[in-house]
Amino acid sequence: MRIRMGISAGVFLAIVVFIICLISGHKKEGDKEGTKETVQMPSVVATQLVMAAEPTPTPEPTPVPPKALYSHPDTFYEGYEVYTDKNTREIWNQEVISNFGILVDLKDGHVVAQRNAFERMYPASMTKVMTILVAAEHMDDPEDTFTMTQDITDYVFSNGCSQAGYAVGETMTVRELLYSTIMPSGGDAAMALAYYTAGSMEAFVDMMNEKLVELGLSDVAHFTNPVGIFNEQNYCTPAAMAMIMKAALENELCREALKEKKYTTAPTEFHPDGIEISNWFLRRIEDKDTHGEVLGAKTGFVNESRNCAVSYERSNDGNQYICVTGDSHSAWRAIYDHVAIYDDFVQ
Repeated sequence: MRIRMGISAGVFLAIVVFIICLISGHKKEGDKEGTKETVQMPSVVATQLVMAAEPTPTPEPTPVPPKALYSHPDTFYEGYEVYTDKNTREIWNQEVISNFGILVDLKDGHVVAQRNAFERMYPASMTKVMTILVAAEHMDDPEDTFTMTQDITDYVFSNGCSQAGYAVGETMTVRELLYSTIMPSGGDAAMALAYYTAGSMEAFVDMMNEKLVELGLSDVAHFTNPVGIFNEQNYCTPAAMAMIMKAALENELCREALKEKKYTTAPTEFHPDGIEISNWFLRRIEDKDTHGEVLGAKTGFVNESRNCAVSYERSNDGNQYICVTGDSHSAWRAIYDHVAIYDDFVQ
């Protein structure tokens, strides 16, 4: 019995040892496989975990440019013709004193509203819109300079023209002349542009009328001077003036001059603080409700034409219009006529 128990114990012990060895060997194989998994993990699983743990860098936001003062005229329709149809309205509002008027949609040239829009009128200083257009198109460098002459100031004085106020012998840039021609309606600046561009007023006027031919407006408009001094042959229609304004707005230099409300020229020995000039039409209409924003304008006055004006508006819904009026009885009334027309026909 003891022998049998002893043998059994020995066998049992041997079996236990054998099992332990098997388990140990299996564990070592498992360890090896585990080591292989650990080596592979960083290249696949661990890398994915690291990538998941690190947030994806947020790209720098694209800077948003400041809101443009008004839409670029690339959105204007092509050409310089307008058309009427059954949807064209008469300017019926009795508060509109002007005897001439037109409102043109720059999307397609449609005449939204009109009053004698295709009849001849005298444009007075609205002429200067064509003056800056011709000068700008023949200008190599807007920072080039011109020196005011006695002949120019004598001409302006003898014809009773409004002036920017440049002194004889004063030198200014032609860019300043563009601003000074539009904003205070400076006859001295307009004449200076003519002499700078063409060498004489006569040669410059020829260029103005050549531009009318280019625009297809020579049958309905003609100019005799760059200032707007009355002459029976210095005329246009409201529709033609609207298209001259459109052409000017399509020129960057002219567009800048037409949109400025207030500007100060560079200091000179004659004006140490510069000359401060304003576009009073823009400053006076800016707080009026026109269903949009007026972003360019030029006024005019001579006795024969009375008060007239041309303006450009971007409406609240993004449409763009040009309005022209003529033969109103005051500068303020001309502004209110534009307000009334925009209010009636622009949504």
